[in-house]
Amino acid sequence: MGVVPVELLPHLRRARDLADRNFAEPLDLTALASTAGVSKYHFLRCFAAEYGETPMQYVGRRRIERAADLLRATNLTVTEVCHLVGFSSLGSFSRRFTSLLGMSPSEYQRTQDGPRVPGCYVFMLGLNSAIPAKPDPAARA
Repeated sequence: MGVVPVELLPHLRRARDLADRNFAEPLDLTALASTAGVSKYHFLRCFAAEYGETPMQYVGRRRIERAADLLRATNLTVTEVCHLVGFSSLGSFSRRFTSLLGMSPSEYQRTQDGPRVPGCYVFMLGLNSAIPAKPDPAARA
């Protein structure tokens, strides 16, 4: 893959930030490319070259990371978490979760110790303010 033009990097970061903020919302390539101000095909190539994964792989990974946080720290069910992080299919969610973390969401939840935030707080305060996410080391890049 080619080198991404330096002047495009802030625009790619703006689209990545949108994906980070709105991961649970329906996001598609067109919306992310529009945020970056380039065509969706150019955006797809440049994003993959810069971040090592396609925009939709990035969004899916961020959703699974957030799901893992929720399963670890709340008493929400796997189905509730699935829908909260933006998946519409429990099967797709479980497959993606298992492929990234090596165990099913239910198994992951059972292995987690520690206090749990009641689900009502998550719904009352909102997804982004109820459970702090782990810092993303790639975000500093």
